[in-house]
Order: sequence, then C-alpha cells, then structure tokens
Amino acid sequence: MDLLGLVLRLVLDTTVSWARMFLALAPSVAISIFVGVWIATSSRAGKLVMPLVDVLQTIPILAFFPFAIYVFVAVLPGYIGVNAAVIFLIITSMVWNMIIGVYEAIRTIPKEFEEVAQLYHFDIWKKLRRIYVPACLPRLVEQSILSWSIGLFYLVTSEIFSIGNSNYQVKYGIGVALIKLAQGSGMYYVLGLGVFVAFVVLTRFLFFRPLEKYSTKHLRQQAQKPKSQFEKGAIRWLENNLPRRKVAFDAAGFAVNLGRTRAATHRRVSRKIEIPHLYKLIMVVVLAVLAYAIASNSTLRGYELLVIPALLATFMRVWVAFAIGMIIAIPVCVYIIFMSRHASQYMLLFQIVASIPATVLLPVIVLVFAGGSYGGEAVAFVIFLLSSIWYVIFSIVASTRTLPTNVLEVQKVFSIKGWNAWKNVYLRAIIPGLITGAMTGIAAEWNASIVAEYFTASGVTGTTNVLSQVGVGVGKLLDLSLAAGGQGIWLMVIALINLVVMILLVNTFVWKRFYNRIAKIYG
Repeated sequence: MDLLGLVLRLVLDTTVSWARMFLALAPSVAISIFVGVWIATSSRAGKLVMPLVDVLQTIPILAFFPFAIYVFVAVLPGYIGVNAAVIFLIITSMVWNMIIGVYEAIRTIPKEFEEVAQLYHFDIWKKLRRIYVPACLPRLVEQSILSWSIGLFYLVTSEIFSIGNSNYQVKYGIGVALIKLAQGSGMYYVLGLGVFVAFVVLTRFLFFRPLEKYSTKHLRQQAQKPKSQFEKGAIRWLENNLPRRKVAFDAAGFAVNLGRTRAATHRRVSRKIEIPHLYKLIMVVVLAVLAYAIASNSTLRGYELLVIPALLATFMRVWVAFAIGMIIAIPVCVYIIFMSRHASQYMLLFQIVASIPATVLLPVIVLVFAGGSYGGEAVAFVIFLLSSIWYVIFSIVASTRTLPTNVLEVQKVFSIKGWNAWKNVYLRAIIPGLITGAMTGIAAEWNASIVAEYFTASGVTGTTNVLSQVGVGVGKLLDLSLAAGGQGIWLMVIALINLVVMILLVNTFVWKRFYNRIAKIYG
C-alpha cells in the first residue's frame, strides 16, 4: 500500500472508531444523568446503587466479554452484532465515572431548592430541566472528557474480543490498525499514531472545548436573565431562611478558615462510603458458598490457590504505582493551583496527553522499558501509573474550583511559605479532590491490569506475539482464563468473585475509615 493510501485508510479507521466512541458517549450521558440524579436524590437508592457503581468501575472490561458475545453477537446479525458489542464494551468503561460526576454535582445543590420545587409542585421532568441538568452540566462535561480518555484506553481491547477459540474483530478500527502496524514497519506505526493524536486534538478543540464554553455560558446566562417565578421564589425563600455568614481572613486564622471551607465542600461533594447491610449479607453468603464449593471440589480448590497469589501480586503493583503517582501528582497540582499563571494551558495540555491511551502507546512503552530481567514489571508499572495519575490530577484541580477567590489569594498576601504553606494551605485545599481521585485512580488501575500484566496481539495478527507480561497477576489470570474458554471461564468467575470481595473489604475497612478520619481533622 502506498503512503497516501495508508493515510486514507488510517483516517477511515479512526473515523469509524470515533463514530463508535460517540455512539457510546450518548447513552453514557443519558444513563449517568438519570442514575446520578436518582441516587443523589434518594437516600435508599444511594445506599444500594453507589456501592455497585464503586465495584463495577473496578471490574476489568474482560468480565463483560461473555455478555457482549452471548447477547449482542448471538442476537444481532454478523457485523452489526460485533459493532453493537464493541459499543456496549466502551459504554461499560465510560459510564461509571460520569454517574459519579452527576451524583457529586447534584449533592452540591442546596436542599432548600428541592423544598422550594416542592412548593411549586414541580414534577421530575421540570426538576430535571430547571434544576438538576443545569446544575450537573459543567461537572458532566468535565467527566465526559475524562470518560472519553477512558474509552480510548479500552478501544483496542474492545475492537477485538474473544472467548476461547472464538475471536471477534471489527473490520475498520484504529485500535486494531495500530496493533497491526506496530508488528510491521515502525514508520507506519508512527504515522498511525500521528493520525490518532490529530483526531484527539481535533476532538478536544472542536467538540469538548465548545461544550465547556457552552456549559459555562449557559450557567452565566441563567444567572443574568430575568428570574422565573420559581427562581424568584427560591431566592426569596433562601434570603429569608438562610443565615448570612461572613468569613474573615487573617494570618492567624487562615488555616482554620480554609479547613472549614474545605470541610463544607468535602461534606457536600464527597461520596459517603457505606456498605449496606444487604450487601454485607450477600458478601457473607457468597463467601460461605465459595468456601464450601472450594472445600468440596479439588478443581475449584486448585483455582483458588491460583487466584490468591495472583490477586496479592496485582494488589502490590497497584498500590506501588499509585503511591509513586501521588508523589508526582501532588506537587504538580499545587504548582498549577497556587503558583502558576498558566493553569488553563497546563490543564488543556494534560487533557490532550491523557487522551492518548497507554494501549496505543504500548509498543513504545515496551520498546523503552521491556529490556532487562524486570522488563515486564517495568512495563506494567508504567501502564498502571498512566492509568491512575490523570484521575488524581484532574480531580484535585476540579475540586479546588469550589474554593473562594480570597482563599486562593490570601496565601500570597500574607506570604505563607515553606512547610507552613504545605501544611496549612496546600494539603488542606486539595484533600477532598485527592480522596476522590485516589479512589477512581485505583479503580482504573485494577481495570488496566488486563493490559499491564498480559497483552497479546495474536488475536489481531494471527501469530503469538505477547507485548506485555508479568510472572503472576490477576489481570494476566483473567486474560488467560478467558482465552482458554471452557473450564477457564470458571477460573475467571472465581477470580472476579475474589476481586469484588477484596474491593468491598478495602472500601469498608480503608476508605470509609479514611473518610471519617479526614472529617475529624477538618472538624
């Protein structure tokens, strides 16, 4: 194929992949609005559904492969079924983050507005149109950008999926095309990467940037236009019933006031990590059934002996990469928020870089880091790091937008520097966003384990070509068990059950306690 023909084919492949991405983004937005509003406005739904969202965003996309095959591919004819399955798989990688974004946005709405809406007998559709959607729009756009990056990460693994000897691959797709090019000419791969990056940049400037401006402009217009009867009534009610508070800033009381400001935001925005008793009961029953099955069946007992060390190995990799990512992300965020005059330019650059997924860069990562005895571990570390660090950075920066302007300026006015500034200003300001970013970042790392710990191009090229591989890990175990099919599916199921139980235990005994500790510090 000549150079021009290759470029045209790459443009076609990328266009088709982008069409799948947009077809996945639209239902993801709709689902996130309805589910996010539901769990934010119903305490019972929040207690029941939010733990499920926490678990589902952590489960690797491989777990959805059987559903995609047995529902979409089996029901819909030929190529239509394959594309429908790919779009479904991309949705499973996008939607959880957006649900959480909508939930957090709705939680920041003063409860008094809900009471005023009841006085005016608003039905759910009026509440959506006049309260909930305008309130969550900026956060939804922000999370859509991040979810787009997540979808691109799993584009390669979505465009080719398999169980056992049954492989399903799209005809046109940039993910598959780049893997094929990486096995051949390095120059052609670089050319394909250039086309991919060009589409990323164009999407950022032609689609997401106008959306950001629209969401900001929409809120500004809502604030400036003549008030409706509902809005006038709400404002009058709030003015009459809300106490007016004034916060004075001085050098001595700065840290305390900042802590209180962040505490108020933290209480409104952060998710309450609480595992309902029903889920605890289910977890106990599942563990009891699993323990009985393993004790009475030697095959299942052998599977469990494979799963436990694999799970522990991945657990160590995830937390080591996360810890190093935090060491990098925290100083970067502090510089951008408190010191840099070009914060918007930095964030735009980060958004573009974050949209270039590690799966697309995998051949480059392997080329640079795969040498030596620990090459596989180095490749896995880089993929884990790239999977989580952007969550932390974006979450911290987004959370500090709720800080009053005088909070951001007073540190400069009183020349608070050094360790005193880090202890009393920077860390207190970023902790709420840091916690949210940490949870989503670690969830992303568990998802990325299927690429970091074992990834092969054999489904694309038809030859055995392993790009990344570690000695033992749950991501590798899931990949190999799914590829084996048959009895291997049971090994995958047991691995997923162990993974879910571990997630619930960590949420209960680590994150919940950590949240409570932070609340006490702020209080």
